Amino acid sequence: MHVPVQRLITLAAILLTVGLCIPVAAQCPVDLVGQPYLLDTGLLSRSISFENPTGAPGEGGKAASNLGAGRKGSPARTVKPGEKVTLCDIEGPGTIRHIWMTTRPIPSNLRSLVIRVWWDDQEHPSIECPVADFFGIAHGIVKPYASAVHSVGEKAGMNIWLPMPFVKRARFEFVNEGEKAMPLYYQIDYTLQDKHPEDVGRLHVLFHRENPTTEKKDLELLPKREAKGRFIGSVIGIRNLHDQWWGEGEVKVYMDGDQEFPTICGTGSEDYVGLSWGIQQTPFPYNGCSLNENNYVSMYRWHLPDPIAWQKECRITIQQIAYKGGLVETEDDWSCSTFWYEPVPSAPLPAFPEVKARTADLPGE
Repeated sequence: MHVPVQRLITLAAILLTVGLCIPVAAQCPVDLVGQPYLLDTGLLSRSISFENPTGAPGEGGKAASNLGAGRKGSPARTVKPGEKVTLCDIEGPGTIRHIWMTTRPIPSNLRSLVIRVWWDDQEHPSIECPVADFFGIAHGIVKPYASAVHSVGEKAGMNIWLPMPFVKRARFEFVNEGEKAMPLYYQIDYTLQDKHPEDVGRLHVLFHRENPTTEKKDLELLPKREAKGRFIGSVIGIRNLHDQWWGEGEVKVYMDGDQEFPTICGTGSEDYVGLSWGIQQTPFPYNGCSLNENNYVSMYRWHLPDPIAWQKECRITIQQIAYKGGLVETEDDWSCSTFWYEPVPSAPLPAFPEVKARTADLPGE
């Protein structure tokens, strides 16, 4: 049967749009999810944990327990206050595919523990975030939920699924900035021999908190970045400090030359995360709210099927506007963990908040 060329092109475009990327002469990356039956991918599967801290072939599970060698000898370790632990130091090219982690599900603990990540020998980290917020949990309050980026169990079994490509090197560091020793369990799953261009987007994550915000000064979800990139989304935490509806503020995306007014403008805070008429504790794959209790809110939005990409520069903000008999400017406690991709070398992240600022006014243990 003869199929017109234009129809084939249209079909290929549809497949690319929904993520079913067909490898042709190594021009297209392997779609590991959409085509699980492909066996000759050219990728090497590896995993790092305390049972195999280098991820080297045949080196896992050598530690001994009371049951003997290889019988759950090193599943975790206790991290003392002020201690730094190298989670991985991997030579590329490769891609981090999944990270699982757990520790004590205490709000102050989850905000005191920090993850920092360096890509390809850059001097400053591209990821600097409290463990809770990196894994999709605002305020350190654990609620079970799943999205396209995170899945969280009710006892703080925390997962992140965003792919994290690197060309030369990936180094992850875990730091206990709290006052108590804490257990750490983790596993980093990754592939090697991925075919990445030098300017492939590396995952960047920042944490920002204003407690409280400043009236008429919009919270920056993404400070101005002066390189090409793609905004993936944010986990946004709000602690309402007033007896009023807090969520009338609009998200604004200033990109590629925008000055006073943005190219993309939303209609309200709960509208931005795909909800309406107030906030409801309803998590969905790309949008929703995982926590809405006692004036604490954790909500998120992932721009995966609806990309926000720029070529030169971008800055993203959200207003703090309330409703009480009409629109009013307000000040509340806002935080965000923001995820985006850009090449390296990249500009340093904004100053990271001290542990006291991160953990102030969290719920009790």
